[in-house]
Formats: sequence, structure tokens, C-alpha cells
Amino acid sequence: LQPLLTYKSRKEKELQRLHTGTYWLTRIVLLRSVAFIYLVAFSVAYNQNKQLIGEHGLMPCKNYLNSVKRYVGGKIGMAAFAYTPSILWLLDWSDMDANLDGIALAGMALSAFVLVTGMANMVIMGALWVLYHSLVNVGQLWYSFGWESQLLETGFLAIFLCPLWTLSQVPRNCPPSLICIWTFRWLIVRIMLGAGLIKIRGDKCWRDLTCMDYHYETQPVPNPMSYYMHRSPWWFHRFETLSNHLIELIFPFFTFLGRWMCMVNGAVQILFQVVLIVSGNLSFLNWLTIVPSLACFDDASLGFLFQSRGGAKKAVLEIQNEGAAGRTPTPTKGMLMRRVVNISLAVLIGYLSIPVVMNLLSSRQMMNTSFEPLRIVNTYGAFGSITKERTEVIFQGTLSQDPKDPEAVWEEYQFLCKPGDVYRRPCLISPYHYRLDWLMWFAAFQTYEQSEWVIHIAGRLLSNDSAVLSLLDRNPFQGRETPRWVRGEHFKYKFSQPGSSSAAQGKWWLRKRIGAYFPPVDLEGLRGYFQSRNWPHPHIPRNRN
Repeated sequence: LQPLLTYKSRKEKELQRLHTGTYWLTRIVLLRSVAFIYLVAFSVAYNQNKQLIGEHGLMPCKNYLNSVKRYVGGKIGMAAFAYTPSILWLLDWSDMDANLDGIALAGMALSAFVLVTGMANMVIMGALWVLYHSLVNVGQLWYSFGWESQLLETGFLAIFLCPLWTLSQVPRNCPPSLICIWTFRWLIVRIMLGAGLIKIRGDKCWRDLTCMDYHYETQPVPNPMSYYMHRSPWWFHRFETLSNHLIELIFPFFTFLGRWMCMVNGAVQILFQVVLIVSGNLSFLNWLTIVPSLACFDDASLGFLFQSRGGAKKAVLEIQNEGAAGRTPTPTKGMLMRRVVNISLAVLIGYLSIPVVMNLLSSRQMMNTSFEPLRIVNTYGAFGSITKERTEVIFQGTLSQDPKDPEAVWEEYQFLCKPGDVYRRPCLISPYHYRLDWLMWFAAFQTYEQSEWVIHIAGRLLSNDSAVLSLLDRNPFQGRETPRWVRGEHFKYKFSQPGSSSAAQGKWWLRKRIGAYFPPVDLEGLRGYFQSRNWPHPHIPRNRN
């Protein structure tokens, strides 16, 4: 009797244990993760698009669409859609701000639904992909970051995780496709290899293991941990750099070495991204890179994320036990069509991967590049070169009549996150993203002639423009007369030493003036500059004497 009871108990435990090799729960985790990134991205768009690409933005998307329209022959047709895929072509341009807000709000609503419920279908995920595509393709410079294409590729793959219409966490007639799971795994392999190869082929400091001596201080938007990580001992920085190479160049190949090795790679990549999240503000890039890493895990390994009884986990156990007993659903026409779709996806991704793989093998590797307008399969990479010194552009304004007057008082504008005030603690915003702050990092090691939009900002500050000022943290002329002159000063920044007298005074940064970034400008002097670039000239404030 005792052996019989033992056998029965063991059998019951087996029935309550998730099997390996299925991906029902993996699908739920993937969809919720993609939805979270979409929610962040659309939130950024809702809060910043009007100021950047809206009716009165720094680079109005209406102007861009009109230039595309002229380029393709003056008509809104297939040529225009092929050049710039966006549903904005179909909308009324008389209120572009409303269009941009509508797209962002729709994206936020759909992504929030998927995030909260864990349910999605191809219609919802396809709509999210189209909506974000519509913003990225008109975002111009402000949407030029590599993670935009990475989100579009990840979002495209997520469409094929779902049933066409059904809204269920565990749609029994639509099991997760192993092909789709492997497209996510192929994505993380390409992301990491692209990042690793661009480093090895790039800056010398990646080869002599010294890049991390500089990275934390010179990255686009440091956070508070960056301050302390920068002061780590030299041997730790060497260890970090070497570990980076192993994680990006060796571990991706574990994906192809069986279940356990694939999970090892997934765990290593997730841990790596968490370290990057903790040590800097890299927008939602690292959060997004975690998503395809999740595809390295099956239901048995992700079961701990779900309640033991009821819900999705119970439904998956029932499906697995029925399959083990030989009770599988009878194939339907819909299921057969789904197989055709999955095979077509594999062929499409394989074909579009050819130039991407060729790029990885090339000594002239390009990073963050798309070879087709829909950005379905892209190249990736980051920090191929490391800046050894941090420079910042600081906007200053004065009420003085004469900008050359040695008695003129110049007051500084502060951005939301980028370094400025040496007493201000570095911000912590990831996965959120301040697009202007990031672009100011690039502008600092270019000239204002190369970044003309910097002068556009100066003109808006001279007119006390509310749209641009909403992208800043501090306007020194708030509630006062607007400045008569604005200039850009160039400074070199470095972290203060913890425990030093500067740190004791509350300084996070030390800075030294390099020189002028752009000379003092006023509204009248900018009139010709603005007209030559077809920018609307800011009005002269009424309170100006």
C-alpha cells in the first residue's frame, strides 16, 4: 500500500510541475514587458512631442512632411508612405499638436491594457507598432536614437506572439510559436554581438581595458550611482571592461547550446542590463534589451513569477497534462494558417538578416542602422568610442543692454537632467527619457554650426517661449523681464572627489570654462538667421523697453 501511495503522490506532484519546452507563460511575460516599454515611450512622446515636433516645436513635423511631399512629387501617395511610413499622412494637419497627442494617448491606453491584463492580440500589438512607427518616422533628430529602431523591431516580433482576435492570457488554440521565440533570441544575439564588435573595432580603450575609467563620468546623462562608480579602483574598471567583452561577444553563442546554456545567457544578459540601469540614465534602452533576453526561458523556468493556484499557471498545467496524456486539440484551418504565418515570419527575418549579418562581419561595421524603411531587422551597437572628457553647453542670459559690458550679469538656465549647476545631484530618470538633454550631450562636442537647433533654442529663450521653457528645469528670468541677450558657454566638467572639500561643500561637479560655444545673440540679430532656415521668428516680448 505504501509504494502505491508514494507513486500516487509522485504522480500528483508531476501533474503540478510545469514542463520544459513550452512558452505560454513566457509569452505573457514578453507581452507585458513590451507593453511596459511602449507605455514609457508613448509617455515620453505625449510630454515632449509638442515642444519638439509640434506646431510650434523646434522641428515641426508638419514642415518635414511637407518637404517629403515636395520631394516625392507633391502628392500624398504610396511614394510618400514608402519614404516616411506614418499615419499622419492620413490625418488633418490643421492641428498637428492634437494629432501627436492623439497618437501618444492611444498608444498609452493600449499598452497600459496589455501591461495590466497580460492579454493581447495581433490587432492591438500591430496598432502599437503602427502608432510608434508614425512618431519615429517624423521625429527627425529627436528620434534618431538606436533604441527607437530596437523598440520597433521588438514590437514587430511581439505581434506574432499573439492570436489574431482572441483576448486571453492562455489562448488554447494558439500556442506560442517556437519560431517567434527564436526570433526574439536572434534579436538579443544580434544586439549583444553588435555592441561588442563595435567596441572591439572602435576605441583603443576597449582593447587596453581602460574605457570604464571614463565612461561613468562622460556618459550622456549620469545618475547618482555614476558618481560613485567612477571612483571605483582601477582593477575594478579593468574587470568591468573585460566582463563587458565576455558578456557581449561570448555569452550570446550560449543561446544555441541547449536549454540550460540558453538560460545562462538570458540570466547573464538580464543581470548585465540591470547593472547598466543602476549606473546610468540610458533612457529605456537597457529595459528594452531585457525583453528579448526573457525569450531564453520557458514555462518551467518562469513559473515562479505566477501564482501557484489559479489563473494562467493553472491553465498552462492543464494544457501540458492534456498534451502528456495525448489529448491535443484537433488542428483547425486557423491553426494551419497560423503555421503558414509563422514560417513566413521565419523566412522574412532570415532574409532581412542577411545585410545585418554582413554588417556584423564587416570591418566597417555600422551601428544603429536600418536597411529597409519599416525597421524590421536592424543593426545595433553603443559606445564604440568613449569621450575622455565631459564638456557641457550652458545657456546664459542677461538683461544688460551691452553684452560686452564687464558689469553685465549673466544668469544660467538649468536643464531637467543634464549637468549644469555643480551643486545639483545627478538625476535618476531611467527608463524615462529627456530627448533635449540627450541631444545637448552630442551638441557639446560639436559646434553650433553643426547643431543649428541650439541657436533656435536661444531664440526661443529670448522670447520667453513657454514650449521650450517647459523642457527646462529653471528659467532665471521667470516672472521678470525677458533677457536681451543669450549666449552659450562651453565648460569642461568632472566629478568632484568624494570626501574632498568640494564634496563637503555639496558640489557633485567641478567645472572649468573652455570658451564661448556661441556668441551673445539677440532677437533682432537672429532675424536673418531664422529667415534663411525657414524658422518662424520669435516675437519680441511686450515688456521689452
